[in-house]
Amino acid sequence: MRNFLVELWHFFLANLRASVFGAFLLAIFLLTEVVEFSSISRYDFIFLSAVAFQIFALIFRFEHWREFFVIILFHFLATGMEFFKTHPSIASWTYPGVGEAVFVLATVPLFTGFLYSAIGSYISRAFNFLNLSYERFPAYFHLWVLAALIYLNFFLHHYIYDLRYLIFFYVLIIFWKTKVRFQVYLKERRVPFLLTVFLTAFFVWLAENIGTFTKIWLYPSQVVNWHLVSFEKIGSWFLLLILSFALVSIIYRKRLEH
Repeated sequence: MRNFLVELWHFFLANLRASVFGAFLLAIFLLTEVVEFSSISRYDFIFLSAVAFQIFALIFRFEHWREFFVIILFHFLATGMEFFKTHPSIASWTYPGVGEAVFVLATVPLFTGFLYSAIGSYISRAFNFLNLSYERFPAYFHLWVLAALIYLNFFLHHYIYDLRYLIFFYVLIIFWKTKVRFQVYLKERRVPFLLTVFLTAFFVWLAENIGTFTKIWLYPSQVVNWHLVSFEKIGSWFLLLILSFALVSIIYRKRLEH
C-alpha cells in the first residue's frame, strides 16, 4: 500500500510538471478576477503574461525549441478556429472584454491561442515526465486523417452534417487496442489510450469551467446566469486532444513505433 501511495504521489508530481503552463494560465485567470488593473486590460495582461512565461521557459530550458515549434503551430491553428467560432454570424462563444484589449484581432484576443498551446505543451511534456510509449499504435496515417477530419468538422458542422459521431467511431475502432505505457517511479504501468484521452478531456473541461466562471469567455447560455459548461463539451475536448496529439507526435513519432 505504501509503495502504491508513493507511486501515486510521483504520478501527481509528473502531471503537475507537465501541466505547468496550463496551471499558470489558470492562476492568471483567477488573479485577474480578484485584482483589477487600471492601466491595462485583463486580456492584454493575460497575453503579456503568457508571452513572458514562454520566453522564460525557453531561456531556462523548461521547454525546448522543438516543443515550442509544435506549440506555435497549434497556436496558429487554434487562432484560426477562434476567428471562425467567435464571428458574430457563428458566436459559439464570446469574449466579454474584447473591446478593451489592445492585443486583439477582430473578435479574438491574442491570448486565446495560448489556451490551446497549453494543451499541446502538456502532451509534449508528458512524453518526458511520464516516460510515455505506446503498444499496438495504429498506422500513423490514421492519426493524421483523424486530425484533418476533426479540424475541418469544427468549421463544417455549422453548414453540413456534424461528423463528430462518425469520427468518434473511427477513433474507437483504430485505438481500441492501443495501450499507453508510463513510468513515474519503480514500476512501468499500462492503461488504455482512449481512457487517458477521456480523463485528460475531463480535466480540460474542469479548467474550462474556471475560465467561464471568471468570465474570460462565455457561451451564449452563460451570459445571463453562469452555469457549468455542458458535459457535451468533454467530447469536443476529446477530439481536440486527438488533434493535439497528432501535432505533438511530429517530434515523438519514434515513441509510437515501439
